[in-house]
Amino acid sequence: MGVIYLDASLVIYLIEEHARWGAPVADAMRRAGQARFAISPLVKCECLVGPIKRGDPVLERAYTDLFGVFVSLAMPEPVYLQAALLRARFALRTPDTLHWLALSTIAARGCGRSA
Repeated sequence: MGVIYLDASLVIYLIEEHARWGAPVADAMRRAGQARFAISPLVKCECLVGPIKRGDPVLERAYTDLFGVFVSLAMPEPVYLQAALLRARFALRTPDTLHWLALSTIAARGCGRSA
């Protein structure tokens, strides 16, 4: 049983039932069988911005309920320090760097695909 990392876009498509991508994301997750899905604190942050900005507590609660179903990848301070090094060296954006480090965490644990 593997772990599949979901970025914020996929979670948003799923929970907000995006017209084009919502159903394909839900279908792919169903087809994943016994795989577990993982998100990072960054994904939680990115997903909650829209509902909070729009003042939509129902949608905000839907996200927080869904977050409880996923494996939450720990992102301790050394991860952020490594992100700073990668940003400086390769001119990456902070979210991209943190997502890359989350994927690296999964790979280091010997499990996984990402979506």
